[in-house]
Amino acid sequence: MVKTHPVYNPATGEQISHIAYAADTEVDRAVRAAHAAFPAWKATPVVDRVQPLYRFKALLDKHLEELARILTRENGKTIDDARMEMKRAIQMVEVACGMPSLMMGDSLNDVSRGIDSRTVREPLGVCAGITPFNFPGMVPMWMYPFAIACGNTFILKPSEKVPMTPARCGALLMECGLPQGVFQIVDGAKEAVDALLHHPLVKAVSFVGSTPVAKYIYTTASAEGKRVQALGGAKNHLVVMPDADMPKTVEAIIGSAFGAAGERCLAGSVLVPVGDAAEPLLKLLEQKTREIRVGDGSKPETGMGPVVTGEHKQKILGYIDKGVEEGAKLLCDGRARAKEGGGFFVGPTIFDDVQPGMTIAREEIFGPVLSVIRVKTLDEAIALVNRCEFGNTTSIFTQNGKSAREYQSGVEVGMVGVNIGVAAPMAFFPFAGWKSSFFGDLHAHGKDAVYFYTEQKVLMTRWF
Repeated sequence: MVKTHPVYNPATGEQISHIAYAADTEVDRAVRAAHAAFPAWKATPVVDRVQPLYRFKALLDKHLEELARILTRENGKTIDDARMEMKRAIQMVEVACGMPSLMMGDSLNDVSRGIDSRTVREPLGVCAGITPFNFPGMVPMWMYPFAIACGNTFILKPSEKVPMTPARCGALLMECGLPQGVFQIVDGAKEAVDALLHHPLVKAVSFVGSTPVAKYIYTTASAEGKRVQALGGAKNHLVVMPDADMPKTVEAIIGSAFGAAGERCLAGSVLVPVGDAAEPLLKLLEQKTREIRVGDGSKPETGMGPVVTGEHKQKILGYIDKGVEEGAKLLCDGRARAKEGGGFFVGPTIFDDVQPGMTIAREEIFGPVLSVIRVKTLDEAIALVNRCEFGNTTSIFTQNGKSAREYQSGVEVGMVGVNIGVAAPMAFFPFAGWKSSFFGDLHAHGKDAVYFYTEQKVLMTRWF
């Protein structure tokens, strides 16, 4: 019997579709088809490999509004957020189209008498991507446009919660002239993931999701001899100095903490006011947070949509209860909005007087919950950030260049912003999480993606 999974509209709680899970035999069939397609695709000149991606980029531009509405319907984020996500996805394809330059090697003549040397980058073979629910349009594009342009074949296993956006993007890609077997999608949950992790023909695995699963993916696939990049969770700190521009800072904090209902690995979830910054910052932040309109993300007036599932909603509410139980002070309580009927809603929530050892200060909630930890000095703020087990992103808000420089230099975090709410790198830079936010050596997109999806070969030549 084929196992299926329902797909819901988070704004209404209604089932809108379902998917059939791939069995081990179907995953094996997909991998073998990708393996069979690899030699011819590898032999295709790189200038020809990127031509389908140019056409794909044009189709994504043409269908952007359609894709954004599909994304909002199955994920719940606001339509403006969905549009921006698809624009970021298109940017990934644009960068991958530059593969004729990005894959270039190095050369040096006369490394020894009569001997010349050069390097070339060659594709790996069958690559797999396992992607999360929170960015069903963008995160898959961190992977397969780069992998395909490098000459690999690719199998995508999207989140079973949001399969419609990846499926529509995949259908558009297949209109662009890719040979059969170069790109495929398999739906499923852990069984499908394990089938990919253990398959001997899969050479590389890319993953984005929670830290426990990222660690499992990394240890399992690397033990099988595969190349792995596994992006995990986060607990991101937003540090505010007393000299910060408070109105602009509050605007950035709200976008970071409550954009996409906090379901982002780059969401600011710990606010760290330094010294005298606390009172003016929190007064304005509480006021602006109460003005956020929570509702159906497809409505233009909505400022924050629902979370992805009913189960996730209950998990977030449990964290809010835990924060109250452990003694934190609720400035804004999102539980009232959650009691209203229909949809998977949690209102924006702010805790003050949070202590570093509290559960809400340490664990990734992945929802619209912001914890405020007050500190006296910048050095204390840096120490607080560095004690965190995660190292995805952080930002400081200040008008003082010295403070910004000290913070950028002192924090043990892979992506650092100055006066930026969400320090998300563009497609041509790597997504550079540290510590328990990343397992592997080469990060997603940018030049790291090219290095991840290729192997370097050194050639030495002498002619007599």
